[in-house]
Amino acid sequence: MKNILIIEDDPEIIKLLEIHLTDLIYTTSKAMDGEEGLHMALENDYDLILLDLTLPTMDGVEICKKLRAVKNTPIIMLTAKSEEIDRVLGLEIGADDYMTKPFSIRELLARIKAVLRRTEIKVEKKENTLAINAENLTINIEKRKVLLDDQKIELSPKEFELLVLMASNPGRNYTRSELLNMIWGYNFEGYEHTVNSHINRLRAKIESDMANPNFILTTWGVGYKFNEDVIE
Repeated sequence: MKNILIIEDDPEIIKLLEIHLTDLIYTTSKAMDGEEGLHMALENDYDLILLDLTLPTMDGVEICKKLRAVKNTPIIMLTAKSEEIDRVLGLEIGADDYMTKPFSIRELLARIKAVLRRTEIKVEKKENTLAINAENLTINIEKRKVLLDDQKIELSPKEFELLVLMASNPGRNYTRSELLNMIWGYNFEGYEHTVNSHINRLRAKIESDMANPNFILTTWGVGYKFNEDVIE
């Protein structure tokens, strides 16, 4: 049974979500302000978090940033704002999906199922490849853990997925559009710059020299690839 945390300050929306999620045999927990929501998200393990952008005590952006520093829980952001900059910001700080209020409950439930399904697919793939070794970088797919010189590196879910995808196919060139569609899905077509932001943050965490990366290489005029020469 999937356990979903709802961080939302509108009691009517919470009630609506609880009814429909319970019908899908999901269990729910709720927090109506940012600080409480962050505390619950850090102290407990959830399969997914529905996170409102505008909250009392701490906004959704700050919550997402703090969670992404230590946890990989999938996050779908909810907001009344419709400006493109808000959507881009949500994606770039690590949200897995984004819904603008007022939203269709059927569409939101479909998005929730899609995010959970992608997580389950990744679990199934673990049986085929448990770990990838590339010089001083170790990617443990089963435990969703990355080590650099035997030191754990904290990655957001999207950073981890990008790394696993490219490292599993070393030498293959990926365009930004391909990476966007494969990791984020077709709903985010046109947000290729989000890929650049995630690649830059990923490089900052695993590369010793950002100007001369060893693992994630830029293919000029195309996109990115993982250096096949470092795979053991």
